[in-house]
Amino acid sequence: MRWITGLLTALIMATPAMAAPTLYFTAIPDQDETSLEERFSKVANYLESELDVPVQFVPVKSYAASVTTFRNNQVQLAWFGGLSGVRAREAVPGSKAIAQGAEDQEFRSYFIAHESTGIEPSDGKLPEAVKGKTLTFGSRGSTSGRLMPEHYIRERFNQAPGEVFSRVGFSGNHTRTARLVESGSYLVGALNYSVWEEMVENGEIDTDDVQVIWKSPTYPDYQWTIRGDVDERFGDGFSDRVQQALLNMEDPELLESFPRSSFIPASNDDYATIKRVGRETGLLD
Repeated sequence: MRWITGLLTALIMATPAMAAPTLYFTAIPDQDETSLEERFSKVANYLESELDVPVQFVPVKSYAASVTTFRNNQVQLAWFGGLSGVRAREAVPGSKAIAQGAEDQEFRSYFIAHESTGIEPSDGKLPEAVKGKTLTFGSRGSTSGRLMPEHYIRERFNQAPGEVFSRVGFSGNHTRTARLVESGSYLVGALNYSVWEEMVENGEIDTDDVQVIWKSPTYPDYQWTIRGDVDERFGDGFSDRVQQALLNMEDPELLESFPRSSFIPASNDDYATIKRVGRETGLLD
């Protein structure tokens, strides 16, 4: 019998341990691709160390693609904007928002204008003088670069953007919106306030050529959303562990890459406003 016991022991030792499944995550491409890779490769390393499973960032080319990869279970976790998060959670029942930046409770859109327009900044309503100008949004699926700006345009003028502006375009991301207005390719643009402020702080935009003309009211925006079936794949309590790892993220360099001061708990109910506005504007089925 000893030889049987020895053989079993040898077989067990020779059999490689089953590898832990990989946690894949993505993020909406709200800035240029190089910036995203730099930001989220560091986040992947952090999560891997906290969760003790392999973690890999999966870049996508569009907001719609981020929702599709989540729906198809190609990723289990995603850094979404408000609208893309709502779309993803509706596509995958049981999914939930688990964390948001402290700043995401009260996010804003900025409207910017080229200096040649002569439009003066307003602390009240969106300036009347934007009418008849050209306008670029960001991505078609962006909360801060399309959904909420369109909502405020309709609220201000009681017309769709195409009736207010002479031409309406979509830049694809917030950085490109700023560049297009800076160059005069479009005279007015709507974008994420934090991207604008980061570009100004880093000297990446010429505020002699383009300036903020209106700051929107606040609304909830970005959040981390996780699929509802991750515990089945990674073990009981895994979703809670991911949430805690995000809430424990304290490295200033990591937080600055978002940029956020910290992450706080989030829930699906926090984004009821986004769902309502999405339905009102026809951007959410």
